[in-house]
Amino acid sequence: MKQLTKQIALLERMDQLVRLKATGRPKQLAERLEVSEATVFRMIETMKELNAPIYYDLARQSYSYSEPTAFKCGFFLKSLDEQAQRNLTGGIGFENIKRLLKF
Repeated sequence: MKQLTKQIALLERMDQLVRLKATGRPKQLAERLEVSEATVFRMIETMKELNAPIYYDLARQSYSYSEPTAFKCGFFLKSLDEQAQRNLTGGIGFENIKRLLKF
């Protein structure tokens, strides 16, 4: 599992650098991320497989996105408004559900 979280963190860092158009050449990016150049190329391919509109900009000498893009992987808490809570609970208030679940 540690390997997966490490790879996700690496993709998130690479996404940040791409959005900033601050990756530099592949060799520079590999040094910055402390990975091999081959790993950088594999990551680019993975990003493309995940539909990232990524390309190498020769003028900037940096990877870039052709459209506004961001990569997020993880679980995020979402607040529910009152109507969404009713829909989720079948009309029963969340506080009532908590009381019912306490035996």
